[in-house]
Amino acid sequence: MKKAYFGLGCFWKSQYVFSKIMGVKAQVGYMGGTGKVNYEEVCSGNTNYAEVVKLVYDEKVISYGNLLKVFWKIHNPTTLNRQGPDIGSQYRSVIFYTDKNQKELAEVSKKEVEKEIKVVTEVIPAKEFHLAESYHQDYFEKTGRICY
Repeated sequence: MKKAYFGLGCFWKSQYVFSKIMGVKAQVGYMGGTGKVNYEEVCSGNTNYAEVVKLVYDEKVISYGNLLKVFWKIHNPTTLNRQGPDIGSQYRSVIFYTDKNQKELAEVSKKEVEKEIKVVTEVIPAKEFHLAESYHQDYFEKTGRICY
């Protein structure tokens, strides 16, 4: 099983979408910042953590390249620190790669997307993943509410 980490706005929607893909298990959490890690601190804008979805996936079922296609399709990579009404650095568009192959694939896919639109998506090394609070996990299934 391989891991992938994407920041693409509110993590509730991304977990819901990715969890529907065969061969993928998705959890939500935080990555890329410093300091205290909890939802309130992340939302304060003082930590630089991004809301991310952690994907544990079976490469025999789905490729990293196909996960990237979903990433680009389900959010707006043209707005800095914003997805719809959600504003703040925690909602930035970012691909956290775990190895050289993921980095290369992410950069190639970004260049392909940039042929059509100007994107602000970062492609940076993965850092420590911090699991979000339990009430954020599978939020849509629990509440029927989904974000932008």
